[in-house]
Amino acid sequence: VSILPLIKINNTMASSALPPLLPKVDAILVLDGDGNRLAGKYYGDFMKTPSAAATEGADAADNAAAAQSVEQLRSSFERQLQSKIGGIAAKPDAAEVVTVLGKTAVFCGGSPAGQGGGGDVRVVHVGPAGESELVLAHLAEGMYEALSNLMGGTTDRAMVLDNLELVFLLIDEHCDGGIILETDGQKLAGSVLLRDEQEPTMGHGMEGQGGGMPGQALPMQSSGGMGGLGMGMGGGDMTIGQALMQARNQIMANLNQT
Repeated sequence: VSILPLIKINNTMASSALPPLLPKVDAILVLDGDGNRLAGKYYGDFMKTPSAAATEGADAADNAAAAQSVEQLRSSFERQLQSKIGGIAAKPDAAEVVTVLGKTAVFCGGSPAGQGGGGDVRVVHVGPAGESELVLAHLAEGMYEALSNLMGGTTDRAMVLDNLELVFLLIDEHCDGGIILETDGQKLAGSVLLRDEQEPTMGHGMEGQGGGMPGQALPMQSSGGMGGLGMGMGGGDMTIGQALMQARNQIMANLNQT
């Protein structure tokens, strides 16, 4: 009996057992309906190279005058991105795909107010031209789900700006150095709330971020605010994550007393 078929089967099983390549992205952006960057991060060398007009042979003064700044490069890219995605509303579970400057951009969100969508904010993942669109779509959908959960189901500009700390934490939990760490929306939201509890006063100066203030908190009312999470809370400002934690602690305390 020939053993070649068995060898072939064993080789196939061994290759299938190898861990898949981790997906990588060049940028993660959270944009409002007008294409303004509310939060985000660029990875690797993407949008870090100055204009080609700045040559190695030129002196420092000429380079400073000719080269575009990194922020100008990124702003230009985001304007071109907005020209492609503006007016397109992508469902939370059905990301849309466009190509910008040879890069594949996949996004969720962008529903105008009053049209039944979660909000005008878009979550955009930018990947290399050769990256699978399905993989990028899965990443964008997972992060958008987590963002929606953290924002109470309303992903509009005002809500995101009031909770930028959670958005920054979400990007960190989702991706590190361009390598995707987690894609499940529920797990991402849970990890963000856990970190928010551990680091209640931390601020995030993220490379490539724009708009809003990292430490800005969401004003919470002491009665009936945020779907009933305000029970027993004092006045003052707190994030959604802190409100959820305080409500959970109160519930646990009430259970221990009964």
